[in-house]
Amino acid sequence: MADILKGYPVSLEVPIAWGEMDAMGHVNNIVYFRYFESARIAYFEKMGLIDYMKETGIGPILATTSCRFRIPLTYPDSVLIGAKVVSVEDDRFVMNYIVVSKKHRKPAAEGEGVIVAFDYRGGKKVPVPEVLKQKVLEIERSGTATPARRLNS
Repeated sequence: MADILKGYPVSLEVPIAWGEMDAMGHVNNIVYFRYFESARIAYFEKMGLIDYMKETGIGPILATTSCRFRIPLTYPDSVLIGAKVVSVEDDRFVMNYIVVSKKHRKPAAEGEGVIVAFDYRGGKKVPVPEVLKQKVLEIERSGTATPARRLNS
């Protein structure tokens, strides 16, 4: 399955929890957004963004997010979640996600998030700092999926 995650420089594995399923017998749609969030935070950690935010007060805020569901997920299974940045602009960057079922060995969902820089001390949107743009470029140039960590429910 490494070939599916090729091009996603950050990835993690998450076991599906029984409680994530809904009345229809599959993982509820909101859970996919939690998967995306976990991958996004792992990416931010790899960037050093959490520490940068503590120092400067400037950090990320999610402007929009979307998900395309491919196949239903069910318990028991684990998913591999990948994250990559596909564009960086002055005021935002766009992150793509993939959720891969280990049981089915194929993508269960794909998503996108638009992230803007926000000055939490000043309470306003700001341009993406150059140092953060450079960190994204460094991570994306690495080109291979590096497991961030395994999350347990």
